[in-house]
Amino acid sequence: MRTTTTGRAPRRRSSRWVALAPGVRLRADLGDEDPDWARMRAWAERLPDGTIFTGLTAAAAYGLWLSPLPPDRPVEISVPRAVRVRRPQVDVTRHRLPPHSHGIGGVRIATVPETVLAAAGRLGLLDLTVLVDGVLHEQGCTRDDLDNVARGRRGGPRLREALALADARSESPWESLLRLLHVACGVPVEPQAEVRDDTGRFVARADLLITGTRTLQEYDGAVHRDRGQYARDRRRDSRLADAGYVRHGYVAPDVRFRAAMILREADEALGRTYDPTRLDAWYALWRGSLWEQDPRSGQNGPGDEPADGPD
Repeated sequence: MRTTTTGRAPRRRSSRWVALAPGVRLRADLGDEDPDWARMRAWAERLPDGTIFTGLTAAAAYGLWLSPLPPDRPVEISVPRAVRVRRPQVDVTRHRLPPHSHGIGGVRIATVPETVLAAAGRLGLLDLTVLVDGVLHEQGCTRDDLDNVARGRRGGPRLREALALADARSESPWESLLRLLHVACGVPVEPQAEVRDDTGRFVARADLLITGTRTLQEYDGAVHRDRGQYARDRRRDSRLADAGYVRHGYVAPDVRFRAAMILREADEALGRTYDPTRLDAWYALWRGSLWEQDPRSGQNGPGDEPADGPD
């Protein structure tokens, strides 16, 4: 095991430190320091040379779009094949050739493409597609970078599935989820569509425009509850109505629990009969995701109303 390079005496137990594992402690007051990077640095002092942080640990440190992760998830690392690390708090992958990485802030972390590939082995398709949406939208790497790293590698087939569904135009995880709900149900949508009136004058940019219609499907996040934003939204709604557009705004509980309502409104816009069996593909994605397991969603399935009933 690698020892610290500070030359200081071992840390004594103190209320100023939080024990992550035997011999691994994190300062209780991190100040402005990012907790994910602080956690990696604390572990780096006790892990062997050649350790590379990867997977969901690296994804959280990069600030990528992640589904709700268990708070007690293990630290994910990659080490040389000859190295043995036996700690229950650490998820170890042993490599013959190390994943591409770089040193940042005193730790060695996998590059973004390598991080996404490692996460592909641990995430469901819905979670992974949202992650890829965010990487592409924020230009953490290119689609070609992800396609190349997937070739002949563990996790590669799942990553290619996610790439086929991914769209860099999504601007938030919940917007990605709303888009994927429509795609899974066979509803053609255009993300970040420019909406114009009959004279060609720009009216607004829409999260999702149902192709061939004047119906907008949008995710209304917390920012829309701000008083100033609320007033701007109402003015925007008036402009859209004047131009002949219908706007449906959805919040997280709608995506979680009211997929049938969203599909019904999309089917109405398309002029087709509502068919609940179209939801099967969406439910399969949802039930294989960490969003479904998020304790904040309660015990309801994706087709159920929450315990207090509909809004």
